[in-house]
Amino acid sequence: MGWNFARELQMWGPAAEAPRSSVRLATARAYCAAVAKTHYENFTVASLLLPRRLVPHFHAVYAYCRWSDDLADETAGGATALRLIDWWRQELLACYDGHPTHPVMVALRETIRRFAIPAQPFLDLLVAFETDQHQKRYATFAQLLHYCRYSANPVGHLVLYLFECFDADRAALADEVCTGLQLANFWQDVARDFALGRVYLPQEDRDRFGYSERDLLSRSCTPAFRDLMRFEVNRTHAYFDRGQELLPRLPREVRVDVDLFIRGGRAILHAIERLDYDVWTQRPELTKWTQAKLLFVAFARHYFHR
Repeated sequence: MGWNFARELQMWGPAAEAPRSSVRLATARAYCAAVAKTHYENFTVASLLLPRRLVPHFHAVYAYCRWSDDLADETAGGATALRLIDWWRQELLACYDGHPTHPVMVALRETIRRFAIPAQPFLDLLVAFETDQHQKRYATFAQLLHYCRYSANPVGHLVLYLFECFDADRAALADEVCTGLQLANFWQDVARDFALGRVYLPQEDRDRFGYSERDLLSRSCTPAFRDLMRFEVNRTHAYFDRGQELLPRLPREVRVDVDLFIRGGRAILHAIERLDYDVWTQRPELTKWTQAKLLFVAFARHYFHR
């Protein structure tokens, strides 16, 4: 059975009738694994490359992020979503206090203890989901980067903790990678986000290239729009260029995973370029063949060219 968040919320949310105090670690980890495996294929592929000892911990972190995202986007939104996100924050704090009851938090508690992960990256992610409830547009690129500081960069910090190599220098490079991935996703999903009332193309950039509000509302792929998207794509490539420096600073056994995500982000940008930047008409997608090539190249780079 696929993921049905309404059902999960009824079973495990704040209004759940069944007691949760008896959830065991094995059950909690199985739940987190199921959450991960019913979602994005790229996560499943990456998890196949991870050292086996890290997989349950990545599942726990992923399940936390998945629940956070769905509380924001798969509920009624607005005040309802804000209340649910605040409830989730209290569940996280209970996890740190040593008294979790939600299966995600039961699994996460062991991960937090094993890798000495502070609460801040988890809490920062919730700030981004709260922001989504009241901010739908961004006036400047600096404002968009501030959003990425909460929506994307904490994930990179969590990964560094799981890799047991977190420090300020690596965190700064991980920020470049994660911000690049977030921006690439924004440019890939211009049409999808617009349908949800969200515009991540900064107003200052739209003004710079002469892409008017009328053009935006009519979803017009004008020459100005192509110039705007080319600018955003090129700017995002630079984040991956800088973030590439993280790879040799990671433990060798996990470099392939991070390299795969960087290559995936670049592949999205190349897909946009191949569409001549018309992301209104068609969403850029990575084919199965492209994904397989990315996997092979990342694997070969780190295992055949040591």
